[in-house]
Amino acid sequence: MQGFIVNINRVKDENLIVTIISRENLDTLYRFYGARHGVINLGFKIDYEIDNSSKATIHRLKDVIHIGYRWLGDYKLLRLWQDFCALFYKHLKDADTLDTFYFDLLENASQNWNRQNPKRVAIESYIRLLEHEGRLHKEFECFLCSEMIEQEEIALIRAYLPTHKHCAHTYGFTKSGIEELFENHSSLFLNDAEVERLWITLLEGI
Repeated sequence: MQGFIVNINRVKDENLIVTIISRENLDTLYRFYGARHGVINLGFKIDYEIDNSSKATIHRLKDVIHIGYRWLGDYKLLRLWQDFCALFYKHLKDADTLDTFYFDLLENASQNWNRQNPKRVAIESYIRLLEHEGRLHKEFECFLCSEMIEQEEIALIRAYLPTHKHCAHTYGFTKSGIEELFENHSSLFLNDAEVERLWITLLEGI
């Protein structure tokens, strides 16, 4: 099976506990340290098998093959990708099973990570996630005061909840740009400074 590594915890003797988003599961597996083992890292896409022959609480990760991308050699792109993938662990760590949406979302993002600004890829992917989970608020009612946002600028707080600028005491975004983002999953009408602020908000948690 294949999956994306979204968390790694080091335990005794350099062994690892690895959490992987596969097509239908969030697998938490034990990886023994050994010279014959290939290097694995946060954000890597791997092909792997699960050894469930033992009675241990956590099954063993085995037969790992790293599925690489050309952009992995670019440290800046890799670091942004790792920051993005780590958000999924915090969001999904208590889930027993997943639908294929999350794997497919990461797969699509990984394919486009070096084709445009990766922060735009992450933001557009996050909008799809919010919509999939029924958490995307397109009606532009202020989360803090419950009044409709009529101004040409709109503020977004964690989970991209819309608010008035004066309610959130934060930067505003062009309303038309946010409408395009929410309706068509496109950051085309947002400038780079706005994308940077949305990225910072995304890092607060999904």
